[in-house]
Amino acid sequence: MIIDIHGHYTTAPPQLQAFRDAQLARLADPALPVPRLAPISDDAVRESVENHQLKVLRERGGDLMVFSPKASGMEHHVTDRATASAWAEAGNDLVHRAASLFPEYFAAVCQLPQTANSPLDDVIAELRRCVEQLGFVGANLNPDPSGGHWTSPPLTDPYWFPLYEVLAELDVPAMVHVSTSCNPAFHTLGAHYLNADTSVFMQLAQDGGALFDRFPGLRFVLPHGGGAVPYHWGRYRGLAMRMGLPDPTVRLTDNVFFDTCVYHQPGVDLLTKVVPTGNVLFASEMLGAVRGVDPDTGVAWDDTKQYVDGAGLSQQQLQQVYEGNARRVYPRLDAKLTAEGR
Repeated sequence: MIIDIHGHYTTAPPQLQAFRDAQLARLADPALPVPRLAPISDDAVRESVENHQLKVLRERGGDLMVFSPKASGMEHHVTDRATASAWAEAGNDLVHRAASLFPEYFAAVCQLPQTANSPLDDVIAELRRCVEQLGFVGANLNPDPSGGHWTSPPLTDPYWFPLYEVLAELDVPAMVHVSTSCNPAFHTLGAHYLNADTSVFMQLAQDGGALFDRFPGLRFVLPHGGGAVPYHWGRYRGLAMRMGLPDPTVRLTDNVFFDTCVYHQPGVDLLTKVVPTGNVLFASEMLGAVRGVDPDTGVAWDDTKQYVDGAGLSQQQLQQVYEGNARRVYPRLDAKLTAEGR
């Protein structure tokens, strides 16, 4: 089985964006009525994925996608908590509908209604609703809700502990994924995303594993191949030793994982040579940040299966990357597949 653990609903029906636009308009003018999401038919949901993510997944030989709301659309920099909650709920409900219409092909992961430095009560409530009531298998966690200004504490700070307690209780992982950048110095897709992946790994390295001593079942997935981390593996090992901390490439392997959203063969080669096979999960983020075809190879940029297949891994390693690691890191996904006889 080939499980793609990083997919976003980038092709949602237009009613969802219209609802968001109305939310933002009402924040600018509170005299406007409270917005409501216009009805979306099952046929509209089917069309929005059947001719897009599902079509491409099938064409490329994938079996199942872990599916969540559009990452850049989470927009956690919008500071109104009620707006954030309503927006997360609308996006999560639509992802749930897509996954329910195509249960063989999609498993849902939720957006959290984060706002910078706010209490986490709403975040925890939405996580519980999605996992306990809707059957979601994970969550996306934004380490920088400010949108590129980094006003929140590091992910090792006690601020986050109430959320981690619930993630551990529910036994669901968090993909560490930022949203839109509001800082003109950081392009959302080319800088901010990768900055966050890299910065969080360093936060965890500086912590020396203390967070995972406290929450041994907590699991983070670093998307986009972990940003700069695999390329600078030696830097992080050397810095940790210089600071008298455990080697992060050993200390963090039970709790920190990397996906394969790296869009060229040499990058995936490096990732799979440097990061232990047990910590690499197949992913594409298809129809996301980078679309189109590499003119040098004729391969779609986000057709990461081509790169993983070409990385020289053994059959046992391929089984881990394509399926085994995902089922281990996402135990609720494993339970779903097992119940279906897969």
